[in-house]
This record gives sequence, C-alpha cells and structure tokens, in this order.
Amino acid sequence: MSVRSTITSLFEQVAREQQRTLAPLSDDLKLLKSGLDSLSFALIVARLEDTLGYDPFETAESFPVTFGDFVKLYESRPK
Repeated sequence: MSVRSTITSLFEQVAREQQRTLAPLSDDLKLLKSGLDSLSFALIVARLEDTLGYDPFETAESFPVTFGDFVKLYESRPK
C-alpha cells in the first residue's frame, strides 16, 4: 500500500470513528476545511507513526496546510 493510500484510509477511518463528515480528499483541500478536528489529526499522526514507523513532525520546519502538503510530508521522508 502506498503512503498516500495509507494516509487516505486513515483519514476515512478516523472520520468514521469520530463521527465526522470528511470532505472529499484532494491535494488542494485545506486541512482546516477537511471536517476533522485536532483530536482526529492527533489520532491520524499517532497511527501513521505506528504504521509507517516515523513521525515527520519531529523535524518538520512548517506544518502542512493542505491534504497534498500532508501527504508530501510523509512521502518526502529520507530513505
């Protein structure tokens, strides 16, 4: 499973669990307009760390604004 599909699945899963209405995910979707709250994002980041084995927010110089930025943050992990 690709990083993008893993992230998309987790966004959808957490939205269901938190009973949130998730906006259609596209690269230009602003995270603040996604329908998720800070708890939802915390759950996503924690689960991504468990799944992917790293947390890019530890070294990120800025926080992502859009869904595409969020995905790129995880995809750009140095190999």
